Amino acid sequence: MAKGRQQAAWEFFGELLKERREAAGLSQNDLGARVFVSGAYIGLFEQGVRKPQPDVAKRIDEVLQTGGIFERTWRKLIDRSPYAEYFHQVAELEGVATKICEFAPTVIPGLLQTPEYARAVTIAANPFATDAYVEEKVISRIDRAAVLKDATRPEYWVVLHENAVRTPVGGAGAMGAQLDHILRLMRQRWVLVTVLPRSAGAHASMDGSLRLMEFEDQPPTAYTETAFSGTLLDDPAVVKRAQRAYDLLRVAALSPEASLALIESAAEDFRRCASTT
Repeated sequence: MAKGRQQAAWEFFGELLKERREAAGLSQNDLGARVFVSGAYIGLFEQGVRKPQPDVAKRIDEVLQTGGIFERTWRKLIDRSPYAEYFHQVAELEGVATKICEFAPTVIPGLLQTPEYARAVTIAANPFATDAYVEEKVISRIDRAAVLKDATRPEYWVVLHENAVRTPVGGAGAMGAQLDHILRLMRQRWVLVTVLPRSAGAHASMDGSLRLMEFEDQPPTAYTETAFSGTLLDDPAVVKRAQRAYDLLRVAALSPEASLALIESAAEDFRRCASTT
């Protein structure tokens, strides 16, 4: 399903939710209290801006006595998404975020990946996948990066661990091209990238990647991810802790100028290695 069609489907989901809620004589706050989210979130669901988690969709069905229509619709829409179930909502939120702050400990973030890099990452994790599967994953990842080219693109701050910069994903040639791509974005001032050097040792996000997103008319969120799952965090206290961890990562990272120099040096090393093989 194309992104526009999928968004339209979620908007229909929201319209149906509003219709059933009003038919039950409940306000957004009333329904939110019964399904354990705020009334403001019910409003965002109804606008198609936010997507409920599956347990929330199930509780909505129970409260509104819909016979499971919202849970079934949710699952159909998720099945049509090119992203893993735990990531689809994050991908949608990227499109409306005003600021994204990301820490990448081992892999270049998807929004910065070249097709060759994305292909190598996908094949490494799925060695028996068909070419069609691999290309679908690559295309969906590259399509996400369009958010950085939009006139209303978000501020994008990235802290890369040096491990992500030095690991030759896809070989020296592909990795050199990947770093060159990041350097172009940095020089165009489309993204602010700093590098956390290996010499920094232990850091504030040792358990995995971290992403913070801010919005014009929604509360901020945090997203953490490990190898096989991810968690979108809305609780204000948890998001505040995540923001503090990101602040600590930025303090430990090199300056933008020193980071640019390190990435340039690594790119040159990869290009030199590729030319001798």
